Amino acid sequence: MVNIFRITAFLEGISYLLLLFVAVPIKYLNGDPQYVKLLGMPHGLLFVAYIVLAIWLKPDFKWSKKDFIIV
Repeated sequence: MVNIFRITAFLEGISYLLLLFVAVPIKYLNGDPQYVKLLGMPHGLLFVAYIVLAIWLKPDFKWSKKDFIIV
């Protein structure tokens, strides 16, 4: 389960960076929102998966509230 969490976290980070530094500039500089739509859905799904997995793994790692908020 930890490996799935790591992979999800990595993919979530990559999707966020692509959305922020590729899709959004294209949207505002070229007026083409297609890339935001294309990358937005996978980013949203990965974010939800990340949150669900973090909640699921919280008891296993015995994260405090502070640690959980940071995760």
